[in-house]
Amino acid sequence: MATFGKATFNAARYASSRPTYPRQLYDFVFQFHGRAKGARWDTAVDVGCGTGQATVELTPFRRIIGVDPSVRMIEQARESVKSRLAGLDLSAQIEFVQSPAEDLACLQDGSVDLMVAAQACHWFNWDKFWPEAARVLRKDGTFAAWGYSEFRLSRYPSATPIINNYAQGQDPTNSLGTYWERPGRTILDEHLVAVPDPRETVPGKFSEFERVYFTGSHYPDLPNPRPVILRKRMTWEELLGYFRTWSPLHNFHEKFPQDLERPDGDIAVRFWRRLKEEVARAEGKEVPPKDEDQIDIEWPLALILARRA
Repeated sequence: MATFGKATFNAARYASSRPTYPRQLYDFVFQFHGRAKGARWDTAVDVGCGTGQATVELTPFRRIIGVDPSVRMIEQARESVKSRLAGLDLSAQIEFVQSPAEDLACLQDGSVDLMVAAQACHWFNWDKFWPEAARVLRKDGTFAAWGYSEFRLSRYPSATPIINNYAQGQDPTNSLGTYWERPGRTILDEHLVAVPDPRETVPGKFSEFERVYFTGSHYPDLPNPRPVILRKRMTWEELLGYFRTWSPLHNFHEKFPQDLERPDGDIAVRFWRRLKEEVARAEGKEVPPKDEDQIDIEWPLALILARRA
């Protein structure tokens, strides 16, 4: 998480290149929340809001608060909301506050109806966070957190080993595996199974806890996997832009700044070209796809849901 707070981290690039969460995911969360007899729709909080991507989707609630520990992310979130919601006056509905997830002093006891964490909860200290969530959530309030793991090329499973070797390889000069911040990345790649059940952490405070896996056939050992819902069609140029948002790439270049000067491209470009070559091979073509050609990407996603007792 420290990477996102560095002065050299490009929050604007991060905001523009990341996948966006589908309407189906929000509807799933809202339906879970609405099933409670005492469900209310007054206040929603996006914890670890980053650039505000999920924050702006919580509009069924009258008041929306985005919370993040990074000043740079909060600044980018405010700018992103202005540009994304141009022409819509939601300034009175959405606000952003700098704060860690484990100490939400900006929120009163029992004041929150829905709390979400989008691609953020793998950073939380759960021994501190679950009691804080229990404090601020109203009775029948909902906590929902989701995170996506390593991307896949939907039509080209033969590319998966190449992706794994780049993203998880242990060679510190030719892969990024040793540059992820742990244990956060491990928790994401293991689909949030490390997140403890709040009914055990804070007994009597939560009445329900569920794990939902939108992972398709990628991880058949997970219980009751549902079809993948997080997908995006990108040009190859856009895909390279996505690679540049990875925090381990940022860390790799801090250690090897000379890699950016290589005539054959930096480590991200070299990986990108290998993917293009594999797609061409899988299709029986000799020439890799052009930068403007499109490719279908998908991300296995895990969701956890909890209800305040």
